[in-house]
Amino acid sequence: MNSGDSGKRPPAARRPPSMEELRARSREYYLEKRESQKLQLLQASIADEEALFDIDQLTDEEKAQFLLKKKVATLASEKIILEEKERVHQYSMPESKLADLLILDYVDEKARKERERAEKEAFSRYEDRESKRKKVELPSKVENEEQKWEAHQSAKAGAVAQEELTEFEYLFDAEEHIKFILKSVSSLKQDESYDGAHRKVEHKEPSESQNGNVLPIEVYKDEFIDAMKNHQILIVVGETGSGKTTQIPQYILKAGSALFGLEGQDGQKAFRIGITQPRRVAAMSVAARVAFEMGVKLGREVGYSIRFEDCTSERTIVKYMTDGMLLREFLMEPDLASYAVIMIDEAHERSLHTDVLFGLIKDVARFRPDLKVLISSATLDAEKFSRFFDDAPIFNIPGRRYPVEIFYCQSPEADYLSASITTIMQLHISQPLGGDILAFFTGQEEIEIVMESLQHIIKSLGKRIPELIVAPIYAALPSEMQANIFLKTPPGARKVVLATNIAETSITIDGIVYVIDPGLVKQKEFNPRTGIESLLAVPCSKASVNQRAGRAGRVGPGKCFRLYTHWTYENELEETTTPEIQRENLASTVLMLKVTNCGSRHANFQSLGIDDLINFDFLDPPPPESLLRALEMLYALGALSKEGTLTRLGRQMAEFPLDPMLSRTLIAGNELGVGEEVLSIVAMLSVQAGLFYKPSRERRSMADEARKAFIRTGGDHLSLLAVWEGWMEAGFSTAWCYDNFIQSKSMRRARDIRDQLVALMERVNLGGDLESNPNDTVSIRKAFVAGYFYHAARINRNEDGYKAIKSNQSIFIHPSSSLFPKRETKKKESREDQFRGGNGPSPPPKWVLYHELTLTSKEYMRQIIEIQPTWLCEAAPHFYTEKELEIDKSRPQRSRGH
Repeated sequence: MNSGDSGKRPPAARRPPSMEELRARSREYYLEKRESQKLQLLQASIADEEALFDIDQLTDEEKAQFLLKKKVATLASEKIILEEKERVHQYSMPESKLADLLILDYVDEKARKERERAEKEAFSRYEDRESKRKKVELPSKVENEEQKWEAHQSAKAGAVAQEELTEFEYLFDAEEHIKFILKSVSSLKQDESYDGAHRKVEHKEPSESQNGNVLPIEVYKDEFIDAMKNHQILIVVGETGSGKTTQIPQYILKAGSALFGLEGQDGQKAFRIGITQPRRVAAMSVAARVAFEMGVKLGREVGYSIRFEDCTSERTIVKYMTDGMLLREFLMEPDLASYAVIMIDEAHERSLHTDVLFGLIKDVARFRPDLKVLISSATLDAEKFSRFFDDAPIFNIPGRRYPVEIFYCQSPEADYLSASITTIMQLHISQPLGGDILAFFTGQEEIEIVMESLQHIIKSLGKRIPELIVAPIYAALPSEMQANIFLKTPPGARKVVLATNIAETSITIDGIVYVIDPGLVKQKEFNPRTGIESLLAVPCSKASVNQRAGRAGRVGPGKCFRLYTHWTYENELEETTTPEIQRENLASTVLMLKVTNCGSRHANFQSLGIDDLINFDFLDPPPPESLLRALEMLYALGALSKEGTLTRLGRQMAEFPLDPMLSRTLIAGNELGVGEEVLSIVAMLSVQAGLFYKPSRERRSMADEARKAFIRTGGDHLSLLAVWEGWMEAGFSTAWCYDNFIQSKSMRRARDIRDQLVALMERVNLGGDLESNPNDTVSIRKAFVAGYFYHAARINRNEDGYKAIKSNQSIFIHPSSSLFPKRETKKKESREDQFRGGNGPSPPPKWVLYHELTLTSKEYMRQIIEIQPTWLCEAAPHFYTEKELEIDKSRPQRSRGH
């Protein structure tokens, strides 16, 4: 045999592998894959812990466990790298993916399907590229990803369960682009010409040397102080980023005693500056910034006060607070005697509490000539404020803004979340580094969906693109994670901030050059005719989208990409946002105004109390039917008498910084002997939106199982109670929160809220005898019926949804609820409308009570409990009749979870 034949292998060597060889290879493949999966799971677990928890907050045992995890992950990763290096020095004939999958066919059916899919992909390479691209386009009929998720949950228990539909799948194609049209270039320069009928404070223009890196307001510091000295009320107009929120209090503080005749803490007169913000995130972040600039500790000379959190002390001179907190201070101090200066910031947002404060402060200013009042706005509707405050002068702070190019979609985008993700990647890949991106969304749920999709795309593209840092900002986000949006972007990277409308005017983020605006915002809408309040995603106003565009022109010329057409902007958007006072439930505000009257300590101050609500001095009056509905609700809850005066119960309810219905629930829980449990649930309801965190994809199924463990018979409120009790039994452990995929920050906040509510209950003589009976779930639910009987609904006769009892409006159980029913197929029902996929009881509960409504693809009930109609008659016999509820006394009423 010659040498040429010596290397040849006989044909018999090419025989198919034996069963033993298949078993060995499949086992080897399984172990290798399992090792990799376990490592990915461990690395994801470590990443989640680092993002959620400060290591200094962990106990010594928890620190040791965390460090051990990191060490194990490092060693396992090094082992895999070494094995990979060894493979590099070996040579083996390359085998196709199809060959590997032929072996795996032996193991399971899923592998067979994967092989068939791989074969299809191999042949599809010969297909036309354009037709292939069309196949991966997202469906245009779905409006947003929240609706996709709801539709999926509703279909989850259908005949075919497709694993790839369980989560939002965004297919990124670098060649796919959203087509935009440049329609305008707006310099958005501040206009200084005001109607001659209104006075304005004249000042000189800054020189070029002055207008460098300093804040715009710095140039006008002396003129501003002079204007404050000469006028009791001043309207201040300045763009977001001009420095009015952070610098004005410091200017006043430095010049206060000399210019205004005010003394410090050792003097006879009070010297405290109060600044209101419409959002708690802004109040906290601005206070922290001012404390840093002044070189003092937050909570001492500079502090903040938001609902359920007071970071102030007796030494606090500059106090930032939400507008609702200042409104509550009127209950204890109707003349605001402890304040020398009140600044209503972000007045243009026209929040409900801000509008009420306008009328109250106007009266206080007339009674107290020594009180200085500043009304601060970022838009040019200052003339309206000036007229309301008796022609108060306007002080204008010209902004430093650059031209912003406004781009519109060439054609409507049905799926704005997918369009947002595509545009973010399109900008990041095509535009030079040096400018960050700000994208607006309606809420936390959308931000989390987009963030996860972006992180998946970034990971898959790896080093082929520059680093993209994703930084979210929304109200429920832990404060330490909120701070990431203010961090300077490192060289060679770009930052994309995913924000709610808080980033329109309340906070300033440096470095933004590109803005992406879907043109939507989530708002509360109250229908006084039906008495139903819903949370809706609605189109923004022109004033709002123009504010968003302005964020791109802070550091240089910018670009704004609007995910809607120019025709939509011109024809479908309102000029300004409707004030909250004209579209929200007024029950809480009316109750507070009634108490303000009772709490007045000054004979000359009785005008501050609001008995004649119709003639109260509102900037824009609320609809009369909204006021009437608020009075009716308070009367039904027992807070008002027939004459419209406060009852003893009403005074107790007003002490709690809660919705009147929730306050009534607290008191009812105490009366029914389940005060401890109801108190815990109320505290948990305040944080339920950010309770469970969304882990990495590798741990998603584990998170679902952990959440199911807390489901209790009777409804979502009892599930929240189970979470609280589990955390309490674990000694309020941070590690327990992590193991159960729960935000420890949210739990700590719930604990703080609960402690404050206990103190308030003691203040109104309710906290001394709190009883506990966790097994009496009927009484717990009856307590909520006492407060939320307005929110009762019964199932339709064909069991395809529910009807609100009073309004007869069609509403549905949200798929996230533990009461979302299991599949109950009806012949005449369409596939979309059938009950499917839930973990709830079957058949579904006939009577339910909901905490809130939200409108997406349908009107959904969130946070629901099962009730009995007889409970409604017991709690509100003046509101419901047995005939109306069709109660048959001959048949016993039973409830699951009795």
